[in-house]
Amino acid sequence: MNIPRIMIAGTHSGVGKTTITTAIMAALAKKGFNVQPYKVGPDYIDPTYHTVATAKRSRNLDTWMLGEETVYRLFTGSAAASDIAVIEGVMGLFDGSSATGDEGSSARVAKLLKCPVLLIVDVKSMARSAAALVSGFVNFDPEVKIAGVILNRIGSERHLRLVKEAVETYCSIPVVGFIKKNAKLELPSRHLGLVPTVEGGALPDTVAALADEVGDGIDLDILLKIAELAEIMPSTWPVADTGAPHPGSGEYRNNGTTDRARIGIAWDEAFSFYYQDGLEALKEQGAELVRFSPLHDNGLPPGLDGIYIGGGFPEIFIGELAANSGIKTDIITAGNAGMPIFAECGGLMYLTRAIVDFDGREYPMVGLVPGTCRMEKSLVGMGYIEAESLTDNVIASTGKKAKGHEFHYSRIIPDGPEFQYAFRLTRNRYRETILDGYANQNILASYAHLHFASDPGLARRFVDNCRLYKNRCN
Repeated sequence: MNIPRIMIAGTHSGVGKTTITTAIMAALAKKGFNVQPYKVGPDYIDPTYHTVATAKRSRNLDTWMLGEETVYRLFTGSAAASDIAVIEGVMGLFDGSSATGDEGSSARVAKLLKCPVLLIVDVKSMARSAAALVSGFVNFDPEVKIAGVILNRIGSERHLRLVKEAVETYCSIPVVGFIKKNAKLELPSRHLGLVPTVEGGALPDTVAALADEVGDGIDLDILLKIAELAEIMPSTWPVADTGAPHPGSGEYRNNGTTDRARIGIAWDEAFSFYYQDGLEALKEQGAELVRFSPLHDNGLPPGLDGIYIGGGFPEIFIGELAANSGIKTDIITAGNAGMPIFAECGGLMYLTRAIVDFDGREYPMVGLVPGTCRMEKSLVGMGYIEAESLTDNVIASTGKKAKGHEFHYSRIIPDGPEFQYAFRLTRNRYRETILDGYANQNILASYAHLHFASDPGLARRFVDNCRLYKNRCN
């Protein structure tokens, strides 16, 4: 497969990856290219900016959660019809799930997909030293092909000339472009990072302005040439196949039956954190996904067989969620009737009895999870986790392990000692173990963000449980 592709990576977090990558995607789309966007790692928000820039759903490439074979298959399957695939990296180029390995890093994905890398370097107050920095990245792992550099926060024409000459002389790779330090390249952010695009505003105009800004400083012709020179990729996984079913194979589709399960997906300004390939994994198992809004709808859509409430920012819309008693009543009724309900992070918060905001004010929520959610001033959990099921639940049997991640500023205060935890989480960063979430028959809610494409069995079990509920009710 000849797939023109490029990865935009950085020396560290905060170097401007998302803003610059979004601007490049928008500039290419403006020129008429069919751009397929991607994001390395588990982030939900950055991909939504890619989608605004390209009008294509961005997909996550995470070797820690999904494994190399699944990442390879998902990439080749979705990129084949595009003119160019543009991948935004995560953190620094070589940062991943550990200090001594590259699993979960941008570098691992670049090697897996034989993808050339453009390295963003913040060169404020730096000249010849930029060459030393770039040289270190170029030589750290020879299997990673750093094909060019983008210089951020250039102070003047003289500054650009000095840094460009140093990098191209000592590193033998081109400076593909630059961004001036006073450039108005900024995307809206708050306590958990960028503001999700579902919250609206003047974002399309902002992205269009970004495209114009990078057009002045980044040579898109050189970028395209680098992307077009990427190696030919085998159309199938180039390692001996294990024989295990994989997302996109269709092997599990509908479990051999045309009996579909109608699953409501919470989707609005408060809840929007879903992986595109995870949703497609549910569809492969026979799910019909129907969006609803806990913020704006007076009730649930008719004829649902299950509910999936993903992550988001319920704390930002806490008053509106508390006031919408109609849909809360419908969710309580569905839960008490035995409908499978799966909630992640923000969804868990919404299902609790109440949320206490940053100022200590309490707002009533759904109440299917017997506890209170309290917002904290600092991060409570962040990073990759492995979740082990403590009991049979709607997506997994007792003892089943699944990889995921957490990122939250809140914690759950159980109403009593009889609280039924859902998972034992092992936090990858420090190897500490904690109890998390809530599981009781048809209700499963947890801070763990899981990826249905990582294990087709998770999606299959959830859809099957929804089918069982449907058949019981008919």
